[in-house]
Amino acid sequence: QVHLVESGGTLVQAGGSLRLSCAASGRTFSSYAMGWFRQAPGKERDFVAGISGNGFRTYNADSVKGRFTISRDNAKNTVYLQMNSLKPEDTAVYYCAASSRDVSRIKRAYDYWGQGTQVTVSS
Repeated sequence: QVHLVESGGTLVQAGGSLRLSCAASGRTFSSYAMGWFRQAPGKERDFVAGISGNGFRTYNADSVKGRFTISRDNAKNTVYLQMNSLKPEDTAVYYCAASSRDVSRIKRAYDYWGQGTQVTVSS
């Protein structure tokens, strides 16, 4: 069992930066691939970024390439999402998720989910 808690969401102006954190419980954090997803009102929950268990492989959605960076610190059981050059269309609830399989862009590949953190980007 893995318990995930996101933090760092807030209101920010367009063009600004924000770093989200996701703290995980458990002693085997490094064995899980981690992902960030987001869900805007009335829309599907979409993949944002993913990272392998050892942190060597990362993947970003096309919509955030060059602006968002996923990273992890296995010693701290934490995964991060650095978000730069934020746009109003980045407004959503951001969720982190853990997968016992390989890193994936697909929601159903993830076994555990956090409760989400709200990011609002004003124009």
